[in-house]
Amino acid sequence: MPQYNDMFELSVEDIDLIEVSLRRALTSLSHESASEDETDKAERAESLRRIQDLLGRLHDQKIFYRPKSGVYVGG
Repeated sequence: MPQYNDMFELSVEDIDLIEVSLRRALTSLSHESASEDETDKAERAESLRRIQDLLGRLHDQKIFYRPKSGVYVGG
């Protein structure tokens, strides 16, 4: 059985593209027709949950800059 590569070489731009694409997929799935059957609704709900979970994990890995000295003014 093949093993997965656990050493990724992605740039910040690559991660940003992935995040933007996931947000677009999330928006698209959220606006889909309500006239689908229960199986499709369940699959869509599962996809929405998985995408939101992945976006959360990406967010948790970010390091936000905050100066060590001086007053921090958020924008």
